[in-house]
Amino acid sequence: MQLEKNEKIVKSNNVIPFIPTGDFYFAKGVESFRKRRFDTALKWLKKAVDTEPNNPLYQCQMSIIYTETGAYHKANQLLTNVLQSTGDQYVDCYYLLANNYAHLGLLNDARKFAISYLDKEPDGDFSEDAKTLLDLIEIDDYDEEDWELDEEDELLVYQETVFHHLENNEWNQALVLLEEMILLFPDYKTAHHEYTHALFFTGKREEAIQKELELLEEDPNNLYSHTNLALFYFEIQEYEEYQRHIRALLNIYPIHEQQKLRIATTLARTGFLKEANIRFRMLDKGVVKSHISYYRWYSMTAYRLGEPAKALALWEEGCRRHPKLSEEEGPWH
Repeated sequence: MQLEKNEKIVKSNNVIPFIPTGDFYFAKGVESFRKRRFDTALKWLKKAVDTEPNNPLYQCQMSIIYTETGAYHKANQLLTNVLQSTGDQYVDCYYLLANNYAHLGLLNDARKFAISYLDKEPDGDFSEDAKTLLDLIEIDDYDEEDWELDEEDELLVYQETVFHHLENNEWNQALVLLEEMILLFPDYKTAHHEYTHALFFTGKREEAIQKELELLEEDPNNLYSHTNLALFYFEIQEYEEYQRHIRALLNIYPIHEQQKLRIATTLARTGFLKEANIRFRMLDKGVVKSHISYYRWYSMTAYRLGEPAKALALWEEGCRRHPKLSEEEGPWH
């Protein structure tokens, strides 16, 4: 009996455990994708990417799933990563980007990437699709200056969408768009500051602070660097550095209402309530009423300064204008 037991142990020890590879997850993802089970396909592809994060094929396939589900910005982020890491090894990415930008209404970028694809692969798998896309963009309009979205129009689309995500504390969604903005509009510096802001509140605090310090070194008087760093250092309780940046803000009185609001909310969030209250009262409400942050932090400031009726009125007005605000705790919490 003992011999038989030992033999069983030996046989058991010879069993080779099954360890899934990236290709296994990828195959399962493609199978689910063909069955149009996109949620399941995405889970498998994420496992494949986690297993082999540098495999561009996995990222390309995941981008196609995002495109199918309407998550065009997420798809573009993956495709951009592939192009940056592999050069022109995966030329199909150019067409996939063109297709996604067309869906987003960013026709100038759609055209640019479609032309890039045809220049590199004139007889490629997507060449006919790329030509059709260009025809659709130009249909009934042969004057390029009339139909083509210029950079300012495209930038405005990004600004409005990013603004929505930042105001609603949707940091990850904002980061995806901000990465695209920085790639497409590298000279638009505000995007860099908003990127560090969103990055900090996703938990990557050290990276965010380092990036913002680099931006401050380039422009020592930049308002957004001081508001960000004041808030960052306050949150991590490095009060000496916080004081340096908040003191700089106390002497700044910008012209633009959005910048005025940025200072007011920073003062409110870091305990300078009396100064914040003064700044809030100086704002043109007709301009800032579209900002949830105005109602969120002004109501809190009023409540903590002993004006509960004013705080309640601000909060209720904010909830009427921005129903999502009602999902948050009120200023009395």
